[in-house]
Amino acid sequence: MRQVFKWSVLSLFSFQMFTVSAQDVIPNNQSDFNPIMYRQSSPYRSALGQPGDQYWQNQADYNIEATLDPEKNTITGHVTLTYHNNSPYDLNYIWMYVEQNRFTETSRGTLTTPIMGNRYSGDVDGGCDISNLEARANKRSKVSSKHVISDTRMQVFFNDPISAKNGVATVSMDFTYVIPKAGMDRMGRLETDNGIVYSLAQWYPRVAVFDDVKGWNTEPYLGAGEFYVDYGNYDYKVTVPYNYVVVGSGALENDKEVLTSTQRDRFAKAAKSDDRVYIITPEEVNDVDKTRPTKKGTLTWHFKMENTRDVAFATSKAFVWDAARINLPSGKTAMAQSVYPKEVSGDDAWGRSTEYTKGSVENYSNQWFEYPYPNAVNVASNVGGMEYPGLSFCSSRSKGAGLWGVTDHEFGHNWFPMIVGSNERLYPWMDEGFNTFINYYSAKAFNNEEYPNDLIKGRKSLRIYNSKNREGVDTYPDIVNTRNLGNTAYGKPGLGLIMLREYILGPERFDYAFKEYIKNWSYKHPQPSDFFNAMENGAGENLNWFWRGWFYGTGNIDLAISYVQSYKGDYVIVLENRGDIPMPVKLKVTYDDDTSEIKDIPVEIWQRGDSWNYLLKTDKKLKSVEIDPDKILPDVNSSNDVWPSDIYKD
Repeated sequence: MRQVFKWSVLSLFSFQMFTVSAQDVIPNNQSDFNPIMYRQSSPYRSALGQPGDQYWQNQADYNIEATLDPEKNTITGHVTLTYHNNSPYDLNYIWMYVEQNRFTETSRGTLTTPIMGNRYSGDVDGGCDISNLEARANKRSKVSSKHVISDTRMQVFFNDPISAKNGVATVSMDFTYVIPKAGMDRMGRLETDNGIVYSLAQWYPRVAVFDDVKGWNTEPYLGAGEFYVDYGNYDYKVTVPYNYVVVGSGALENDKEVLTSTQRDRFAKAAKSDDRVYIITPEEVNDVDKTRPTKKGTLTWHFKMENTRDVAFATSKAFVWDAARINLPSGKTAMAQSVYPKEVSGDDAWGRSTEYTKGSVENYSNQWFEYPYPNAVNVASNVGGMEYPGLSFCSSRSKGAGLWGVTDHEFGHNWFPMIVGSNERLYPWMDEGFNTFINYYSAKAFNNEEYPNDLIKGRKSLRIYNSKNREGVDTYPDIVNTRNLGNTAYGKPGLGLIMLREYILGPERFDYAFKEYIKNWSYKHPQPSDFFNAMENGAGENLNWFWRGWFYGTGNIDLAISYVQSYKGDYVIVLENRGDIPMPVKLKVTYDDDTSEIKDIPVEIWQRGDSWNYLLKTDKKLKSVEIDPDKILPDVNSSNDVWPSDIYKD
């Protein structure tokens, strides 16, 4: 807490009559308003908060073939990476991630997990075997097999460098691993009455991001830190037993080979329906005669997805499957789909999943940026909630408000970080926090606010802000106390954006700047400084005080009404900033005739000091004054927000 000097109104006016000695230094709060971090233009990143005229990023295209063995619970596959080096640097090697190595006894993630475990505990009897690796920098280069695996990362060397500015390399390899049952709440196996549901993510070796900020981003996969991935085109095939169904990111390319004619007809009907249409009904689960085009052997499901940073899939013989049309603002359509076990198919549970998915995607498309993918697939899984492009894993146990909330959140992630590709491993607030923010408005829009979102709790839920163990939003996810992660990555940044929209800038200015940020950084890699610059330029506001106070510190908001005094027929309201973060003051003044008005006082009143005299000109008798009447700010001391103080009610 900064020191606040309290003066009566008369003392303040009297003090102004004296001349300050030339030897005195008047303290001010300029440091709160000074620039935060390096935010000047470079050829790669503009001070406007846009990519620079020489911005570059590399591209990663994948061709993958994988086979599930449900007897051994294994995936065996072959991947070919085509890597496009658009950077201005020749590259003698690349770094790749082998994230299945997280599931070993000696992985860094296992060894940094508390003895009592946490959400990111996982199996330790797994790990990925890599073989037959071949790397070629260009068509004339000799093949290299040299590689070094270090925990969840693999360095692949080339005999010749990958040329700068449009050089193309290929890396291929075979891989196999046991699918973990407990996959750190991101993937794994769910036992159901009619068979196992396999949720497959981080399921193939993939290249790390090489960017203009850090070079190679090689932070190990430990647990809480999620992903930072390049964009590219995917062509992948999954071979499973004939009685299994596969759903995946992207578009199914060979529906005539893997679906019955009845199922194809049902899909055609669903593509024109705003209500769910069953592809496989609850009664048809495990009825091979009705649900599978063949009665023996295996089937290979073929998917493609363009300009995406990842793909995931799920497979089972236990799926109920339904779908409905998603209506997009351009007039295009997509498909909402859900797969889930028969035992959770009721309308109080997963029977409404497609409705939730459709509502969520349509809302975000209308409000922020149009959904770019052909399908949005929700999978009932062992995973509590985890997002991938065009596909989400949500807990099979969720129902009602819980299922709406997790579905809306996971599909919101298609905007952050799937479309706007931030670095989740370092800056979770740029995806979790932004997504939490848009979830708030999505819940308001869905079905006449059927499931209210309580992100704004007024001043009745301040425990986390008053905790002695609180941490800043900028704390890395693998470092933060797991009990604080929900606030540092989700709640506090999400609430911060609501404050910025509803209290500081207003919806019109905020929405323009935020939409420009999304548009300019779609399918690209923004840094925190890019976001700050985009919002300040788009809204026309210096927000250094807000970024520093809310995103890069643990200070709190405590605006106060110190005193109210009549003065020459008007009133002087003495305001104080007793907290650590400057903030504009929104005052509701109410008069004896029970009329009221809002007075907006700018944040600049706190630049010189922590006390300000506001002159309220009126010919009415003042009855009461209240700071932030809509209770948007998490002000840690509500008792000093009203005058007279005896009218305050918690």
